[in-house]
Amino acid sequence: MSLERIGFFVDGSNWYHACVAIGLRGLSRLNFPRMFAALAGRSAWTFARYYVGRVTRSGGHQRALNQERFLDALRAQDPRISVHLGRIESRPVVNEAAIELKRYLSSLRVRIAPSVYRDLLRIAEAHDRSVVMVEKAVDVQIAVDIVTLAERDAYDTAFLLSADGDLTPAVAAAKEDGRRVIVASPARSAQLASAADRYLHLRRAWFTGLFD
Repeated sequence: MSLERIGFFVDGSNWYHACVAIGLRGLSRLNFPRMFAALAGRSAWTFARYYVGRVTRSGGHQRALNQERFLDALRAQDPRISVHLGRIESRPVVNEAAIELKRYLSSLRVRIAPSVYRDLLRIAEAHDRSVVMVEKAVDVQIAVDIVTLAERDAYDTAFLLSADGDLTPAVAAAKEDGRRVIVASPARSAQLASAADRYLHLRRAWFTGLFD
């Protein structure tokens, strides 16, 4: 009887923020092979693919350096772990609340203290436009790999470490190909929970003993 082949697909950014949200700290010390083994149980895992948007030096030298160090350390934990990089792009964002505040101040008929008016206007102008960093091409890579590797018969069971509902179609497609898909995350996702064979909601206590 052949052994079950288990593959891990880790949505790095989604996983990180879900862990932070439940109060986990020192995530750079998380032992991923030990965690994969805890999830896989008696079965041995075959591969693990970690996906994240690449921080460029233009996005902050120290942030880029920290990410490089983390990814190098992650690869060094086990040769079965591979890293797959997407992009991080800047996107302009309009703050509707700040715009509305400026509009309100310009039409204000009630006299208020000049200093208060100036402070409110300064706050509105400082925040009416901003730039956010958006991760790109990561979800697509994960979805394509889950489906493609299922079609190539590379795994029997996939563990998806993410709570991103956008990955639901990929989970459904892998199951149609006869694969078992288990989703695990500290966060909740009704969409993924309904599509997966099993959804593991990981609480903070579950991570005990998984840090170096």
